[in-house]
This record gives sequence, structure tokens and C-alpha cells, in this order.
Amino acid sequence: MPQRPSARPAPGRPGAVPRRLGRALSGGLVAAMTAVLVLGAGGGTALADPVNPSDEQLDGARAQQDAAAAEVARITGLVADAQARLEQVQVQAEAAGTAYLAAEEARQLADAAAQQTAADLDRAADAVGAAQTRLADFSRDSYKNGSQLTSEMALLDVDGPTELVQKAATLDYVGDHQVDVLGLLEGARVQQAAADAAARSARDDKAAAEATAEAAKVTAEQQLAAQQDALAQAATQQQQLAQQLQDAQVALLQLQGARNAYQAWQEQKAAEEKAAREAEERARLQAQEDDRRAREAAAAQASTAESDGDPGAGQDTGGSGYVRPAVGRTSSCFGGRWGVTHYGVDIAAPIGTPISAATAGVVQRAGPATGFGLAVYVRGDDGAVTVYGHVNRYSVSAGERVRAGQRIAEVGNRGQSTGPHLHFEVHPSGMMYGGQVDPVPWLRDRGITIRGC
Repeated sequence: MPQRPSARPAPGRPGAVPRRLGRALSGGLVAAMTAVLVLGAGGGTALADPVNPSDEQLDGARAQQDAAAAEVARITGLVADAQARLEQVQVQAEAAGTAYLAAEEARQLADAAAQQTAADLDRAADAVGAAQTRLADFSRDSYKNGSQLTSEMALLDVDGPTELVQKAATLDYVGDHQVDVLGLLEGARVQQAAADAAARSARDDKAAAEATAEAAKVTAEQQLAAQQDALAQAATQQQQLAQQLQDAQVALLQLQGARNAYQAWQEQKAAEEKAAREAEERARLQAQEDDRRAREAAAAQASTAESDGDPGAGQDTGGSGYVRPAVGRTSSCFGGRWGVTHYGVDIAAPIGTPISAATAGVVQRAGPATGFGLAVYVRGDDGAVTVYGHVNRYSVSAGERVRAGQRIAEVGNRGQSTGPHLHFEVHPSGMMYGGQVDPVPWLRDRGITIRGC
């Protein structure tokens, strides 16, 4: 008999997100957010800006998810219908099998009845044969003794006890029952023929019923197998569509996550730019304050020297003889990065911001310079060479003597520059193009503070 399936396929649930789907999505979103957070965390390492998915991409992903969900719902209905049909044909197959077993049992009973009828007929035939034998003996005796032979005379005309018993039995049988032996024989034969015909008919009917039940059972089993295949195919298609739905959900959520990450990056970038502007403004104000104090100290010292008759009173050397070269925000410090060395300090400021000589000295070079676009080189009275690069315009020339704090150029964005700033270098050894040192501690030792490094 066909066996009922031990487990039916579980229909998919449209819209359900498996646990592994949640893990995949959370991992992707965490990676996206990590990329955003790292933008402001590295030591000068720049990462690519996050991609902002378009509205068309998001709408397309939503449409794909909706279509996949509709297909999953449709195939889920087909699976349910196939399951119900399978249960129906399974019941039909069981009923057909039961009918076949009942027909087979009926055929076996008919065969047993036919065998019993045949046995009864055999016994009747034996009885007829015995009657025929007695009749033949009686007829023979009557013929030998004449038709008027009485019973007594027939019993006297015997050769022994055995023959006497046999003749007496025949006479009693014929006399007592007056049976027409020939009629009895004919009736037995008719009964035998009828019983034999009935037995054959019963066997034929039961065999036909058994054949019909067998055909019905085979058909039911074929239908059951076909329906099981249909259910298996529907379940497989359901799994495939469920995977498509899951992929569509992943794609949509990844795009949405990228959009969220881009928005977060924009907000973070705006906050960083605001903080940078505020820091730049604070640095500018602080630098102005430092320069004001330095100039006041230089003016006071110059006044004192002039009143004392100091022959060097005509030079603006300041309190320490040094001033801050420009007012602005420190955007890059001295040191190695990306496999090379940055030999100065960068002070970011708008184009046109004044650039002052850091110390009194003589201009060694003013004009085009490789990498800097335009630059000014000043050899100070202390022997150190100070360099002012990426300037927009310069207002001194080679051989001209300058004072500490004198305007010699203005901030620019020339040469290999990513934004307007002053690149300031110090060469204490007096070499024009070598011997650079970190200008921040060099200036700090001379009373000038540059914050941010």
C-alpha cells in the first residue's frame, strides 16, 4: 500500500527575513557605517566618499522585492493546493487498495465454495454409482429367476451368507423406497451441471472484480506518485522563489543602508567642516592676538633702543626678533606621510592674507619655484633661511632687506597645492634647499607659538 509522506514541505512565509539574512544585512550595514566613521579617524589617510544610491535604484529594488513576494505568495498557494490534492489522492489510493484486497478475498472464498461444490458432486456421483450397481444386480437376478420371482424365492436362491446380505439389502432399498433409480441418476447429473456452472460463474465474477480492483489500485497509485512529484516540484520552486525574495530583500536593504550611510557621512562632513571653520577662526583670532602682542613688544623695544641711542633702532626685530609668518589655521605639520616627508608647516588662510617675514634679513630669491609655484626665500640675520611657498603674489625682490613682521607676500594656491595656504620652512644651517627642521619648535624657542602641531 502507498505510504503517507512522513513530512510535508513547509510553505514559505513572504516577507519573513531568515536569521542568516539578518546577519548578512547587519554585517553590510556595519561595514558601510565603519567606512563612514573611519573618514575622520585616520592620520591623513583619505578614503573614497560613500556612494549615494539613486532613487531609481531604490525604486527598482523595491519593485523587485514586491514582485518576488508576489511570486512567493502565488507558489505558496500552489503548494497548499498540491498538498490538499495529495491528501485526496492518497485517500483514494488507500480505498482502491482496500477494494482490491476485498475482491481478492471474495475470489478466494468463491474458489473455496467451488471446491466444496465439486467435493459434494463427487460424493453424489459415488452414491449414484452405488445405486446403479445395486440396480444392475437386482435386474440381473430378476432376469435369471424370471419376472414372477418373489422376494422369498430370490433370497432362497443364494450361494452363501454374503450374497444373501447383498440381495436382501437391494430388495429392501427397492421395496421400501420405490425409488426410480434412473430418475435419481438424472437429477444428480442436472444438479452437478448447475452447481458446476454456478461455481464457474462465481469464479469468473470474482476474477473480474479482482481485475477491476487491481486496475483501480494501479491508477490510484500512479495518481499518487504524480501528485507527489507535483508537490515536490512546487516545493522546489517555492524554495527558489523564497531565495529570490531573500536576495531582493538583501539588495533593497543594502541600497537603503548605503543611502543611510551617505546621509550620515554628509552630516558628519558638515559637522567636521563647521568644527574646522570654528577652529580656524579661533586660530586666526589667537594668531592676531599673538601678533599684536609681538608687535607691541617690538615697538616698545624699538622705542627704548631709540631713546638709548641704539644704532640698530631702525630695524623692526620685535621683542625676540621673530614674528608669526601668517594668520590662519594649521592644516599640516612637519613630518613623514605617504612615504615622503613634509618639510614645513602649512597655515591655511584665504587667498590674499598677508605674509610677514618671520625675522629680519635679506631676500635671497623671490619668484617661480618648483612645486611652490611662487616662493620667497629670506636669509635671516641669524643665518637661517626661511621659505614662504605657494604665495599668490610677492612684494619684495632678491637683495632687498626686510624687517621682522614686514609684509613680503600674500597667501595663494599656486603650484602643487590642494587649497590656499602658506607653506613655511626653516633651514637653520643656511642652506637654500636643504637642512630643513620642524619650524614649530624652532619658532617656539624664539617666542612664537603656532598651535595645531
